[in-house]
Amino acid sequence: MNFGEVMDILYTIIRESFIFSVPLLIVALGGMFSEKSGVINIALEGAMVFGAFFGIGFIRIMENSGSPLDSNLMLILAGIISMIAGGLFSSLLAFSAINMKADQTIGGTALNLLAPAVVIYATRALSPQDVKNIQFSTSFLIQKIPSLGDIPVIGDIFFRKINIMLYIGIAIWIISWIVIRKTRFGLRLSACGEHPQAADSVGINVYHYRWAGTIISGCLAGLGGLAYIISSTVSFDGSVNGYGFLAIAVLIFGQWKPEKIVWAALFFGITKSFASTYYLIPAISNLSIAWFFKMLPFIATLIVLMFSSKNSRAPKSEGIPYDQGKR
Repeated sequence: MNFGEVMDILYTIIRESFIFSVPLLIVALGGMFSEKSGVINIALEGAMVFGAFFGIGFIRIMENSGSPLDSNLMLILAGIISMIAGGLFSSLLAFSAINMKADQTIGGTALNLLAPAVVIYATRALSPQDVKNIQFSTSFLIQKIPSLGDIPVIGDIFFRKINIMLYIGIAIWIISWIVIRKTRFGLRLSACGEHPQAADSVGINVYHYRWAGTIISGCLAGLGGLAYIISSTVSFDGSVNGYGFLAIAVLIFGQWKPEKIVWAALFFGITKSFASTYYLIPAISNLSIAWFFKMLPFIATLIVLMFSSKNSRAPKSEGIPYDQGKR
């Protein structure tokens, strides 16, 4: 391969990595809010499925009605709907884990099983053809941002034919960093996950903050589900291919810190991108090991967690129900 071909491959891998990194970043940041408050949100996968269902459903309705809405405005509205759906879905976990003090892992697992079943049933019930997937045709791409798109190399990667979700993901990361690091809400949220008794003793309502963290988690997971579907396929069949669980791995690898989560998401996004584009490299594409590259993101996840989990420091009271009557 010559230099130009190598650069084309790298360019493709980088652009493809955004497709996978952005949903992981958004969902992992959502998980961070929940776990910072002390609630383990295993149901991120279910919230992604639920949010994607309502967001893609809205897009399909707009397409069928011949809506004159601009594609990016349609996507923003669909994103809001997905966030609301994901938040409502996570409220089930919040009620069971916070009010009922149920086991958070079991509750989250049950919700993960519930979400795809409800979505597939609803899709078949509402479809006249009794199909189990929702198809859409709109391409949510910004063709070019004036001036910025003309910058050599960087312009082609970041400002041409790019999905608006990339910019939304970056904005969510910046806002999340500010909220967690610089605001009273973020500091109090972290206190509820580290030492809820101490937080309660100074007048912080632990229940309210845990509810807030869990709802924010569900909202971002719902948006992440929509981001993943519109970036990677043209139909939704009630599955996000384990991305909710991969986002939990990103959260752990990122040490529950927004400045590290973004790099963890990018790392896993690149491995996933390489798994999708390896055939572009002649020396590799001729080998009969396609199965290995499909497994690469999950193998990388296991290896990274194997070496990083020993140094992981989760919030001290994560997963422990808080009883205001016991101190």
